[in-house]
Amino acid sequence: MKSKTTAALLALFLGGLGIHKFYLGQGGLGILYLIFCWTFIPGIIAFFEFIIYLVMSDADFNAKYNRGFSAGQSVQFMPAQESSKDKAGTLGEMKKLYESGVITAEEYEEKRRKILDSI
Repeated sequence: MKSKTTAALLALFLGGLGIHKFYLGQGGLGILYLIFCWTFIPGIIAFFEFIIYLVMSDADFNAKYNRGFSAGQSVQFMPAQESSKDKAGTLGEMKKLYESGVITAEEYEEKRRKILDSI
């Protein structure tokens, strides 16, 4: 995971060479900075990027450079299925539809089995 502080320090001290761009996974821009480093323009741009990194919120930095991972957030693998609570609610709604005559007994039973089989 990339650090906002590291990126800011690299931009300040080695930004004219584009090292911070390589660190952030932007190799194309890093090469461009290297090509034009003799003009000092990348150094000036890097100084402004240093300031931008410092004032950028952690959430914004993580969304942009760490694929949305935020500090303190644990990595969880959530199944694509509905939770049991959602399935119970869906079954209750289907039961109401069946009782009110909107769906037939066969439709209700088929959908109920699909939901229960996916648990």
